[in-house]
Amino acid sequence: MDEGQTADAAKISEMSFEEALRGLEQVVRQLESGEVALDQSITLYERGEELRKHCQARLDAAQARIEAIVQDGDGNASGTKPFDSDG
Repeated sequence: MDEGQTADAAKISEMSFEEALRGLEQVVRQLESGEVALDQSITLYERGEELRKHCQARLDAAQARIEAIVQDGDGNASGTKPFDSDG
């Protein structure tokens, strides 16, 4: 991976879910346009895959937080627990 790709990966890791999703949508539009050269298409595809991975990781983390909501005996949310705890 060259310096440009490393910098792009660092920028992606700092993006919010919404920013990454917008970036992914832009990549898809460019690829679907058919007006992109082959080499650029490959680069765009690689960026799209990194954006997709980032979005999935953010969604997985959000799901884990939601699942960590502690319910009382009546099934009502009574607090939260760290999602990496066992009990």
